[in-house]
Amino acid sequence: MSLNAQFPKQVPFLPGHVFSDPYKENHHKTQQFSNINGTVQEKTNFIHEEFDPNLLDSMKMGTPPNLTYGSRQPPENDYIPRIQPPWLKYDRAVLRFYSYFQESVVENPNENYRIRQVIIYYYLSDGTIHVTEPRVQNSGIPQGLFIKRQKIPKKLGKQDFYTWEDLQLCSNINFYDRVYRICDCDTYTREFYEYMGKPLQLPEQLPRDNFQAQKETKDLKINPPDTKEYKEYFEVKLGGGHPNGGLNKYLSNDRKVLSFDIIWDDASIEGQLNYYTLNYYLADETCEVKEVRKPNSGKDPYPLMLRRQKIPKQPILTHYPGMTLKKEEFYGPLDLICGNQVKIYGRDCFIYGCDDFTKEYYLKVLGIQQKPATLKQERGKKFYQPVPPYNGYGYEEDSLGSVYSLQPKPPKKDVRKNFTQDQFILRFESRLISEVREENQRRFIISFYCGDDTIQVYLTSERNSGIWGGKFQERSRQKNPLTNDYYTEKDFQLGAIVQFNVYKFQLMRADEFTINYMKQKPDVFKEADIKQIIAKLRMFADNYPNFDSFLLDIMKKLDKQLKGQIEFEELAAGLQELGFNLTLQEQYYLMREFDISGEWKLNMQALWEGIGGKRS
Repeated sequence: MSLNAQFPKQVPFLPGHVFSDPYKENHHKTQQFSNINGTVQEKTNFIHEEFDPNLLDSMKMGTPPNLTYGSRQPPENDYIPRIQPPWLKYDRAVLRFYSYFQESVVENPNENYRIRQVIIYYYLSDGTIHVTEPRVQNSGIPQGLFIKRQKIPKKLGKQDFYTWEDLQLCSNINFYDRVYRICDCDTYTREFYEYMGKPLQLPEQLPRDNFQAQKETKDLKINPPDTKEYKEYFEVKLGGGHPNGGLNKYLSNDRKVLSFDIIWDDASIEGQLNYYTLNYYLADETCEVKEVRKPNSGKDPYPLMLRRQKIPKQPILTHYPGMTLKKEEFYGPLDLICGNQVKIYGRDCFIYGCDDFTKEYYLKVLGIQQKPATLKQERGKKFYQPVPPYNGYGYEEDSLGSVYSLQPKPPKKDVRKNFTQDQFILRFESRLISEVREENQRRFIISFYCGDDTIQVYLTSERNSGIWGGKFQERSRQKNPLTNDYYTEKDFQLGAIVQFNVYKFQLMRADEFTINYMKQKPDVFKEADIKQIIAKLRMFADNYPNFDSFLLDIMKKLDKQLKGQIEFEELAAGLQELGFNLTLQEQYYLMREFDISGEWKLNMQALWEGIGGKRS
């Protein structure tokens, strides 16, 4: 008899509650696999296989309806559960409510109750609640954790616990015979309730108790109304400074300046239109007028027309300051509106514009929209300095260097492009376009170097043709005579005509590297993008009653002999007969895209499906 069998069955089968048998002597494990006569065998004495009696009966009868009996029940939950449990769905999700409770105070003449603020946390993962009170320094009462994290029953002795649906704003809740008033919550809690379809009410303010009101009014002292005048009088009498009444205005408006564009028409004999900038400082309501300088105006460079000061509307001129008792009125923001006249010590100036900050200030603060006035444009003086012709040394940039500077500097090169594009060379086979018929048979190889946009031309020759092959043109940059700009890689398209000096070439074919390079840059070589070519073909379908008739017409005109494959010449002739104006490069890439066999023949079935026809 084993030792475990002597213990009562009420002991739970947990670690620490089960003991090993000290009387057990055989501790071996049953060997399931063995090797008999060189063959691996498995012992099935200890293997219990479940069987279906209905399946056995059907097999005995000899007519099994199906090898599988019944249907497999769908699993309730996979390793990715369809319905997430609360501990997974609401992991680290906590609802926070701001509340308070009223505590009675005895034997205190100043207060008979006290309001204590607490925070209620509800954990959605397991429905537990804990209540804490924020600590207040020197409060004199123990604060901190009120209720540890646990499930709180609605009534003591029952298994009915509080849930998140029971916590509502502006309501009372009872935790262990203490009533809490919930008045507010955080943003996440409010969004959670709205998501669950039970929006919360508007929050309410926390009440104040007598102790708080007494604490706020304890150090409050109300001075008599004439104390301020007495203090200012004694401070000045003892040698102190006068009180600064505009300090608040200075601090709130420091570095805020309204800038206006003004013009003064000097009507004197040698006068002219004079442009100024009027700056109004909001900190102390002063203004300054600066002159707008223009190069070669013939004027002395005086920076200011009027130094910073307050500008009176009607200045009172006296021999000595302070001799008059009249009060002057000064210009303010309401007087400085675009289209108004400002009189600056006898000069009538017109405000015709302002900067963006001034417009924003008037619109937000004063509710006035500044609309700049239009002035008659003065005819500016134009100076023409002709550029001397190209002297033939180097490129034109080298020649212009001696025009712009006495010490010419070498023109700047695009180093980034040279490093990134230097390994790319586009090679095209071309023919010469000439009035002499024999010259048109000559074939050339044009190499375009993407690193520095240079071009090199080689002449190819056939055996016994009488033409010497070799370098036809040195590597250099060439200008397009139509645009007067240097040739770039986007100018080299199949079928295009390029001109170098007096020779014209037509690009006929390109090597495989050039074809793939064009495909990878559809933004530069738009005629090499098969998507745009097919979209261009589909645009011609607008001339047909429906799309099917458009497809049938293409098939009939291109493949007239119904061979299923057509040559490049047949493709070009058929597109011309249909009136589809595709360029040579577009026809070339269309041929390559739908050449399935690799014999340079266009497959009509692939073309049908590529344009948008249904697969048969």
